[in-house]
Amino acid sequence: MDIISMKGCSRSPVFLTASSSHLGHPPTCMLHCGVSSTPAASAVPGLLPATVAVLGSGDFSKGITSRLLRCGFKVVVGSRRPKLASHSFPHVVDVSHYEEALRKSNVVFLALHREHYSQLWDLKHLMAGKVLVDVSNNRRVNQYPESNAEYLASLLPDSVVVKGFNVISAWAMQQSHTKDASTQIHANVENSWNEEEVWRVEMYVSFGVMSFGLMSLLAITSIPSISSALNWREFSFIQSTLGYIALLIATFHGLLFGWKRAFDQDSYRFYLPPSFVVSLALPVCVILGKVLMLLPCVGHRLHRIRKGQDTSPYKGRRLEPVGSAANISPERVTIM
Repeated sequence: MDIISMKGCSRSPVFLTASSSHLGHPPTCMLHCGVSSTPAASAVPGLLPATVAVLGSGDFSKGITSRLLRCGFKVVVGSRRPKLASHSFPHVVDVSHYEEALRKSNVVFLALHREHYSQLWDLKHLMAGKVLVDVSNNRRVNQYPESNAEYLASLLPDSVVVKGFNVISAWAMQQSHTKDASTQIHANVENSWNEEEVWRVEMYVSFGVMSFGLMSLLAITSIPSISSALNWREFSFIQSTLGYIALLIATFHGLLFGWKRAFDQDSYRFYLPPSFVVSLALPVCVILGKVLMLLPCVGHRLHRIRKGQDTSPYKGRRLEPVGSAANISPERVTIM
């Protein structure tokens, strides 16, 4: 059975603990007076309300909502964008704004980060006298001088702040049988794989290996002792044709590494592009220049120049003397 203990009834933070191994059973509440009850018990009326409010629509909010529904509670979720958040919860969950959710329950789970506590300041009159369960964790140890529960209690002195459930996995609470979570992790992780992401990683690694092999070949053939053993056609094919192929594959390797992050606004911190975008600028310019030279209007002329066929209209035309050299007679030319 779940054992939820709350010690103390003052306005200071109250610490709440819960067993995470048997969350599928009806919860039992234990107060400082030693009274315990279940949702069906009538000895202590109003101890466990029929409706519980959850503020937030993240992963932990989904987990605690799923667990409360299995325990027989009615859950109302408060969100800043209720229409968008309603798609992430079962149809039996009432998803509304913060104000409406706070009016429907005296026990409120705050599935919010500390940075968003300031949004509750204008709603503190709706939380006066209510039990607020803070489930948040900081990103690192000793990030703030006081704990999140103590900070929340200072912001909402008329509410009873409870700290708990912050050591329970949100994923574990969404499982039907949490005692079998260890045997379900492997299967669920495999089922949760994104086929597009798996394809991207496989192609990213494959292109990286191929580009490394081709560039190694280019480096080896650049050694004088090896390049001297090749004729001009072999050396040109390796350094030119295979060189552009290696550059193209390496560029694809970089594109697959960045993938959709190039279009993500969060990747451009301090208004600077990510590193893979900067590294791809020069190779893309080289490839575009090569494509322009392969166009028929340009490539045909370059091919004739390589063959030594001068198609200039001035070919074979005799150069006329310019300036005073035009008036010099042959007799005055002295051959040294």
